[in-house]
Amino acid sequence: MSSRFTPESRPWSQTAALLALAFCCYVMPWPASAGEANLLLRIQGSNTIGAHLAPALAAGLLRQQGVAHPEQQISAPNEVSVSGRDAQGRLLQITVAAHGSGTGFVALAEGSAELAASSRPIKDSEQASLASLGDLRSASAEQVIALDGLAIIVHPDNPVQQLDIAQVAALFAGEIDNWQALGGPAGAVRLYARDDNSGTFDTFKELVLSSQGKQLAGAAQRFESSDELSERVSQDPQAIGFIGLPYIRQAKALHIADQGSQAMPASRELISTEDYPLSRRLFFYLKPDESNPWARALVEFAQSAEGQAIVTANGFIGQQVQAMRVAVDASQPRVYQRLAEQAQRLSVNFRFREGSAELDNKALHDLQRLLDYLKANDKQHRQLVLVGFGDPKSDPARAALLSKLRAMAVRRELARAGILPRDILGLGEQLPVASNQQDDGRMKNRRVEVWVY
Repeated sequence: MSSRFTPESRPWSQTAALLALAFCCYVMPWPASAGEANLLLRIQGSNTIGAHLAPALAAGLLRQQGVAHPEQQISAPNEVSVSGRDAQGRLLQITVAAHGSGTGFVALAEGSAELAASSRPIKDSEQASLASLGDLRSASAEQVIALDGLAIIVHPDNPVQQLDIAQVAALFAGEIDNWQALGGPAGAVRLYARDDNSGTFDTFKELVLSSQGKQLAGAAQRFESSDELSERVSQDPQAIGFIGLPYIRQAKALHIADQGSQAMPASRELISTEDYPLSRRLFFYLKPDESNPWARALVEFAQSAEGQAIVTANGFIGQQVQAMRVAVDASQPRVYQRLAEQAQRLSVNFRFREGSAELDNKALHDLQRLLDYLKANDKQHRQLVLVGFGDPKSDPARAALLSKLRAMAVRRELARAGILPRDILGLGEQLPVASNQQDDGRMKNRRVEVWVY
């Protein structure tokens, strides 16, 4: 398919061949004694990614390159090395340091890592400080490798079932300090939060605290490890914490509502479409012209079907396109109800760059995934419906028009591959999935859903 869809869309077999050629040049000059490893790649950043997912992806890449049994070894707290011997007996190694998303961008600046793992998008300040490395928001540098949802977790016996974002913010700001105020048993609320280096905390701060004008209460207990935080919450009947989806474990995840949206569980389906209010993207960042072939190879492996299977196996949400039934609800527009009755929604939403009609970096990869799905399921011939949505405008007709134009932008890209939709709809500001009072919420509502008959 055209590289317009996915700038890094070389077939994995071709990438593997190029990597094998590059290996000879890139690794052979390095120490090759029996006891000394060839350090292929250094990854630093997010604990959410680095604790389990990044090592699993590194092991998968090494297996692709002929390492039969790559092993993971803890070299220091929150640091792992993945290594094994190839067919020539060379000891190959990839290292992962998982001390928080911010540390990954520092490592890129210092040259102490080739890949930054981040559980939130790069900040404007980080982009500015790393400008000498190139545009880290470009399609070749910013790679969405998985989806995740921030789960708000409590003890399994806590009777509270759902909260809205304003209530979550008030809890973590210390303004609601007794469970009785939320319908629970009398008892002080105990707060558990990730540390300041954590991308999980950055995401929580942006989506919850800052959106409500709040700051984290000083009494909150802070953790570098997602595993430890989840375990502590599951043992404390008065606790509340926030965590990535794979780390819920024995705790109970609450349903979460944003202003104007219904309360939603942190389900795989709602996170795959990024409808869940606290859904987020997980990233690898690398220099656009990164010369280490293993960095690009790991990114491309992570985007491949095999890599996305590893994402799913590690408890995150893979980006494979799947069909799902949507329940018919009387609050839905009639045309949407008919879709829900007759068609299936696909687990992908197309979103756009901020302030632009251009598809964002994830959408560029999703176009190729959608094309692959349609071909594999023989749905290439007018069995597709694109449904555009947006944020409120002073004139509802204008909101509807803009939402339809978004759907038409996706149609143009599909048409390049010979796919013609059955219908295109623009539903304007209807069915919001986030609050329209914040820029981030409005951006989230500007989306295109995909349905198939």
